Amino acid sequence: MSLQRSAATHQSLIERIPKITGHDVRHWLDCLDAGPSLLRFSERVSWLRIEHGLPGPYAAAVVHEADLRRHAIRT
Repeated sequence: MSLQRSAATHQSLIERIPKITGHDVRHWLDCLDAGPSLLRFSERVSWLRIEHGLPGPYAAAVVHEADLRRHAIRT
């Protein structure tokens, strides 16, 4: 499962995460990094939703952001 949102929608979700969750994006990226080594996008989204109560669209945005940042480091 891949993310099917526009870049603008993704950015909007990322910007709203602190207001919606009370934590900044770095907190959620750290949670994802410290969590289990799940490979699939959908598994990582589900893990954030179940273990941390992060709403689905925001969990997907965090996973996508982690993937974007990981890709940026590699290139």
